[in-house]
Amino acid sequence: MSAAPRERSVFLGLLPWPERVQVARALRTETVGGLVLLGAALVALVWANTPWSASYESLRDVHFGVPVLGLDLSVQHWTADGLLTVFFLVAGIELKRELLVGGLSTPAMALLPVVAAVCGMVVPAAIYLAAVTAGGGRADGWAVPMATDIAFALAVLAVLSTHLPTALRAFLLTLAVVDDLGAILVVAVFFSSGLRPAALGGAFAGLVVFYLLQRFRVRGWWWYVPLGVAIWALTYNGGVHATVSGVAMGLALRCVRGPEAGEDSSPGERAEYLLRPVSAGFAVPLFALFAAGVSISPRMLGETFTRPEPLGVLLGLVVGKSVGIFTGTYLAARFTRARLNPDLAWADVFALAVLSGIGFTVALLIAEVSFPDPTATGQIKAAVLLGSVLAAGAATLLVKRRDRVYRRLWEAESRDEDADGIPNVYQQHPDRPAPGEH
Repeated sequence: MSAAPRERSVFLGLLPWPERVQVARALRTETVGGLVLLGAALVALVWANTPWSASYESLRDVHFGVPVLGLDLSVQHWTADGLLTVFFLVAGIELKRELLVGGLSTPAMALLPVVAAVCGMVVPAAIYLAAVTAGGGRADGWAVPMATDIAFALAVLAVLSTHLPTALRAFLLTLAVVDDLGAILVVAVFFSSGLRPAALGGAFAGLVVFYLLQRFRVRGWWWYVPLGVAIWALTYNGGVHATVSGVAMGLALRCVRGPEAGEDSSPGERAEYLLRPVSAGFAVPLFALFAAGVSISPRMLGETFTRPEPLGVLLGLVVGKSVGIFTGTYLAARFTRARLNPDLAWADVFALAVLSGIGFTVALLIAEVSFPDPTATGQIKAAVLLGSVLAAGAATLLVKRRDRVYRRLWEAESRDEDADGIPNVYQQHPDRPAPGEH
């Protein structure tokens, strides 16, 4: 007797209620933060291209800190090495939550977004290398077009006033979390220099203490804030990009509640609740303010299309991310026998893939560590900005084309006729996970 055929899972179907609540909370904060990010980037661009550009450069290059601890940094470096650590700390928490109870919690669930994200990193890097090889350029910037800026992408969606279904936004968020981790691993492995074993050993010891405090349920910010600052400083002085410490601490935080201890929320949930607004509304926009101030001229824009390095970044973001993510998603879905939500089409996945070409924050960070020369850095940043704008423009056309469909789906999944706070769709289907269940 032949075995029954294996049931095909639904890709981009209705999210379980607890996951939808968590995703919606994160997306609200990131969307508002993305709008602030857009504003900060525009201020930086305008400021750097006015007669007052010298004041922008002077403020960006002001140094302060504690020289005796090796922390005498410019304003620009404080935002890149310091404030972005908060961004990566939140990314680490989000990644751990996804691994434990979210879209990456089982191999079957993780395979599709992980394959899509990996392809979305490998293909842009390959396109960059092909461009610089053909043009006789430098391979140093191969990692620049790898990462998606989730805040910028969500801000674009907010400006469009679309009603994108939660499953599509959640898939975009998961992609961004995975390739943010990939980007920071690239920074740690390929852009670390002058390693100091003693300082790195101290940072590792601090992480062990951090983990043990979590393991033994020790509470109180007065333990974790000084310890976190020490881990960050030791990582910086150890020759590894300091933002790596943020991801490490995020992964060390406990992200599952302990019912036996009567916890209403886990330390990871509390830290994310407190730090996500700081990251999205302050840390990332301030980094953008001092990283996006590129002097734009017709000559520089022309060089974006003629010099191999900026052209490779541009093509990597606009073409590489779209092709990589869409191809990876399609092949992974076919391999896992996942069935696309019948209310959606593969054109919707392609629109998300195009939107993922917005690589603002992490791309600018990698541009700074890849090209120490200010002139080369400016050219690469101009390519990142132009590529992100082109990706946003193309995604706008694709998303608006399907806006009527998205609006219908969003209304259906959000309708709450009895006003009990739980959409009808979760009460009409007994096979859906009940609200509050994991």
